[in-house]
Amino acid sequence: MTIPHPDSSGSPSPRPVAAPSASDLGPAAGLSPAQRQSVRVVLRSPRLLWTETMAGLITSLALIPEVLAFSILAGVDPAVGLFTSVIMAITSAVVGGRPAMVTAAAGAVALVTAPLVRSHGQEYLVAAVLLGGLIQIGLGFAGVSRLMRFVSPAVMRGFVNSLAILMAAAQLPEVIGVPWAVYPVAALGLILVIVMPRLTRAVPAPFAAIVVCTGLVWALGWQVPEVGDKGKMPTALPLPGLPDVPLDAAALGAVAPYAVAIALVGIVESLMTQRLVDSLTQTESNAPREVRGQGIANIAAGLFGGMGGCAMIGQTMMNVKTGGGRSRVSAAMAGLWLLGLVMLLSPVVAHIPMAVLVAVMLYISATTFDWGSVAPASLRRIPWTETLVMLVTVAIVVPTHNLAAGVVVGAALGWALARRRGRRGERFAP
Repeated sequence: MTIPHPDSSGSPSPRPVAAPSASDLGPAAGLSPAQRQSVRVVLRSPRLLWTETMAGLITSLALIPEVLAFSILAGVDPAVGLFTSVIMAITSAVVGGRPAMVTAAAGAVALVTAPLVRSHGQEYLVAAVLLGGLIQIGLGFAGVSRLMRFVSPAVMRGFVNSLAILMAAAQLPEVIGVPWAVYPVAALGLILVIVMPRLTRAVPAPFAAIVVCTGLVWALGWQVPEVGDKGKMPTALPLPGLPDVPLDAAALGAVAPYAVAIALVGIVESLMTQRLVDSLTQTESNAPREVRGQGIANIAAGLFGGMGGCAMIGQTMMNVKTGGGRSRVSAAMAGLWLLGLVMLLSPVVAHIPMAVLVAVMLYISATTFDWGSVAPASLRRIPWTETLVMLVTVAIVVPTHNLAAGVVVGAALGWALARRRGRRGERFAP
């Protein structure tokens, strides 16, 4: 992932995005980008409806491996992450502000909530998700999305780099003290997710890697840790309810810090994804509504015992760029397809080797990291203060696992350095 560097005035340079051609739009040729996002237009056009439906299917296939990995990262059963993604994808498609943006159980939220699950259990996690959703709704009405202009590209680079490092580090327990067969399976999975996109994008590379590696393990009879070893797979739809958490100051003190982290991390991740989709589709969207929509989706997920989430950058890009999705229909269909796949294939999902999910997560980590931020050419070109802000953000987040704290400290440091430059009459280096 690459975050644009600032130009000489200190404002982010917009990513150059070519306008889509008629061949890119396919059945949408002749429609404006805004018309292409209209649910009414999609439902009146069988060709557009087919495109949106197939985009949802492709996205749902790409969701499965990552959601399974994120569930295990958070310390909950795979079923929790899968149903969270179903509920959030459908809910956010209805109430969110960015058409075609996919919301599901996310790695950023899994990282910040894993310590709460380990210390207090899943019921406290659900309480944190519900409270985090309420906070997001409040921040949406308060106009917190406008504060994103104070989050500089350097802080964003630090955010995504920290997320990538933490995701990779979380895979270490899965490759230490395990049967020898784990290593060739993980290596094959990593090769497949790297090579497959160069051969074809008709099938999501993570999904292809899972199918091939699972088939190989089954054919050879290798005994390796499986997804089913990490928890129960779904056998029925979850029922709504409230978490079994006491309503006292001690419980609130345990839950509140994680709820704030869920809210802030989810907002930052979602608004970053929203900016990217706005640029790719040459359209504008409603940031405050998106923040409120994320809060409603988290509350809906929490009411069904979910782990919480936010916008998924990778799956959103799969929906928009590979599937051609442009409206809320494709995002909603991703949730509906995922529900069908989960209910029909849960016995198969339980036998997926953990090794291939490790490979998928390592690939996600590598593609999430902004390698341009540490490239020698970039380090010579951008001001040292920008690099310092990025490094400080990473230095705060990685040891504490607190993405929100890193963003706040990084933004404060960037603001202080900008004032210092202003007093001294300095300008950004070209």
